[in-house]
Amino acid sequence: MSDLQKLVLASGSPRRVELLQQAGIEPDRLFPADVDERPMRAEHPRSLAKRLSVTKAQKAHEVLAKEPEPASGFILAADTVVSVGRRILPKAETSDEALHCLQLLSGRSHRVYTGLALVTPAGKLRQRLVETRVRFKRLSKQDMENYLASGEWRGKAGGYGIQGLAGTFVVKLVGSYTNVVGLPLYETTSLLSGEGYQVQLNWQAGARA
Repeated sequence: MSDLQKLVLASGSPRRVELLQQAGIEPDRLFPADVDERPMRAEHPRSLAKRLSVTKAQKAHEVLAKEPEPASGFILAADTVVSVGRRILPKAETSDEALHCLQLLSGRSHRVYTGLALVTPAGKLRQRLVETRVRFKRLSKQDMENYLASGEWRGKAGGYGIQGLAGTFVVKLVGSYTNVVGLPLYETTSLLSGEGYQVQLNWQAGARA
């Protein structure tokens, strides 16, 4: 495969890998970029998503460029932020954090932002920001207790994963569903194809097998 068709995903998220695979794209390498994800003072949720995705892409690019045999492929990074108004919800790591998120989301609309950043083989940086509005039903105490017991909230922005049990909480969604999962597929594939990556290169592989 040409280096121009190689793709590094600057993330260790299994959900992002699965979404790329859904689009027929198999990342050649996973390179989770370790960055400080804490928001700056008074930082808007959309600004945080943009900044973190760019920081991850640039860090991966800098580290990979120092390897003995650096390859000139594409580097894709993403960061998803869930917010209620300007309030940024954490990636829940404890049940208390997850419960607090669920209490804030209950019966209300919230926004999910994903920043996309792509470093091209020529070293150019391309960006996108995708926004989805989601409304949850009013959650009962039993709803919250049962969801916390499932463990599906762990490590997820806003304390929930829409692709799992929490999908039953969604009353309304406006925008990209895959954005809420963690990687907006339409915008991601458009960004890649616009820079020369052959997104549909492997689509016929199943038919030939």
